[in-house]
Amino acid sequence: MENQNNYIAKVRESYIPHERTKLDELKELDKKVRTPALIFAYAFGTVAALILGVGMCLAMRVIGADVMPYAASMAVGVIVGCAGIGCCAANYFIYKAVLNSRKKKYGGKIIALSKELLNG
Repeated sequence: MENQNNYIAKVRESYIPHERTKLDELKELDKKVRTPALIFAYAFGTVAALILGVGMCLAMRVIGADVMPYAASMAVGVIVGCAGIGCCAANYFIYKAVLNSRKKKYGGKIIALSKELLNG
């Protein structure tokens, strides 16, 4: 009986018009801050990992064996791989910089809204 009542209440609530509250606005602002930084970090990290992989493939002569001699393939692979490692290592710091810039941009609104909600 209780499960049935819970289901009825859940269905009923889905049909009641939802008014936008200040908590919804706070959640949206927080999402505006975090989402661009996360998207950038995932995209940049993926590209950096692919660069690292290409460097490893060149160094192990999986690709480029027909085009370059052994020493050149190894040297180019190490250089490209190191560039990929550098990008992977820099990804976190770039993510934090993007996140902090977004926090500066929206921080005042978020703090004001959160104070209003906490005092309110």
